[in-house]
Amino acid sequence: MAKSIKVRAKAKQGIVTVKALMNHPMETGLRKDKKTGKMIPAHFIQEVTAKLGDNTVMSAVWGGAISKNPYVSFKCSGAKGDSLTLAWVDNKGNSDSATAKVK
Repeated sequence: MAKSIKVRAKAKQGIVTVKALMNHPMETGLRKDKKTGKMIPAHFIQEVTAKLGDNTVMSAVWGGAISKNPYVSFKCSGAKGDSLTLAWVDNKGNSDSATAKVK
């Protein structure tokens, strides 16, 4: 799933506000396909991490209860020009990451 993350990071007085939108189906494994009646297999993001430079500033463990195309926002310490990398790994072994410069 290439390019599934849109991320922005803005600094103000030493605090970086990160906002990210991730494109992912986030299936719980509990729904049935309306046409076939078969269960839709679980497919969801399990882990999300954010690094500012070499420091991990956010780590989250998710499950099937998170909505489709999840949005995440958080704050951390940082400065303009720093590099922020946000990455996810799902329960099927897929992963993606995106990098943004702090503005």
